[in-house]
Amino acid sequence: MSDEAERKMQFLYALRSKGVTDSRVLTAMEKIDRGPFIRGLFAERAYEDMPLPIACGQTISQPSVVGLMTQALQVSPRDTVLEVGTGSGYQAAILAQLARRVYTVDRHRRLVQEARVLFDALQLSNITAFTADGSHGLPDQAPFDRILVTAAAEDPPGPLLAQLKIGGIMVLPVGQSDTVQSLIRVTRHETGFDYDELRPVRFVPLVEGLGRD
Repeated sequence: MSDEAERKMQFLYALRSKGVTDSRVLTAMEKIDRGPFIRGLFAERAYEDMPLPIACGQTISQPSVVGLMTQALQVSPRDTVLEVGTGSGYQAAILAQLARRVYTVDRHRRLVQEARVLFDALQLSNITAFTADGSHGLPDQAPFDRILVTAAAEDPPGPLLAQLKIGGIMVLPVGQSDTVQSLIRVTRHETGFDYDELRPVRFVPLVEGLGRD
């Protein structure tokens, strides 16, 4: 067995052992190599199940959390998805394997520009990336079948709830500090929203406004 094949097998085993069991999600994560999304000193740790620093003071989530969030989102092939917090672009690339169209937004222009380069290199033509304040969503493209937020707010932002279709699902971390957060799934119905708490997590905070870089 080649080193690459063994690494992939270990990577997928680690995902399954953490509860990622959806076959479509596992296939997507096998197809999208995490390596190109991590640069510099931490590149050699790209295949470990751990969060890693990226530019602009942000992080790339550990693969098992990416898998669990994607699995909780229950994306279907016809869905239009909004991702708030492009970061490295890794999560959006995974979503692009599962959805019809992915819109991703980040407050840091540098992250969006670097992610676009990777999306082009991977020929992911169904992703559109914007530099914008993600807490306001993307009203011009709304409503969305699915919304994924990769930064923690105290409560689900009202503009994002409003941009979720009836029957739509949003997955996001919520919490009042960077040490006490819960991953929740919000499902919109005709008469309101259902909230399911999934697991404890730790994410960077959702910050309003644009970044300086």
